Amino acid sequence: MAKTIAVVGLSDDPTKASHFVSAYMQRAGKKILPVNPAVTSVLGETSYASLSELPEKPDVVNVFRLPRAIPAIVDEMITLGLKALWVQQGIRNEEAARKAEAAGIHVVMDRCIMVEHRMRTR
Repeated sequence: MAKTIAVVGLSDDPTKASHFVSAYMQRAGKKILPVNPAVTSVLGETSYASLSELPEKPDVVNVFRLPRAIPAIVDEMITLGLKALWVQQGIRNEEAARKAEAAGIHVVMDRCIMVEHRMRTR
């Protein structure tokens, strides 16, 4: 599994799924790169306004945004040469997934990265 995870839409509110899922992944040894222009830092990490501003290429881009935001994220991933997109449980955009896959991006959609990690590490 990935070592570095960019989390698009990571909230600094601990009651939000993006926050507690990312905190869990961080505790599991993953490096979290927050992507949220509305906050300066989350989980002790600097937050970036976009994927393009990240200081390193993440292994996975984990998305906590509405389905309508996913196409722009996919476009940015294609431009940056990023190879893995994870869209959290309850979020789907089939057109964006097809575009990502056509560009060679591995796509996981409508699944929780925390739940999957727990199942694989039992």
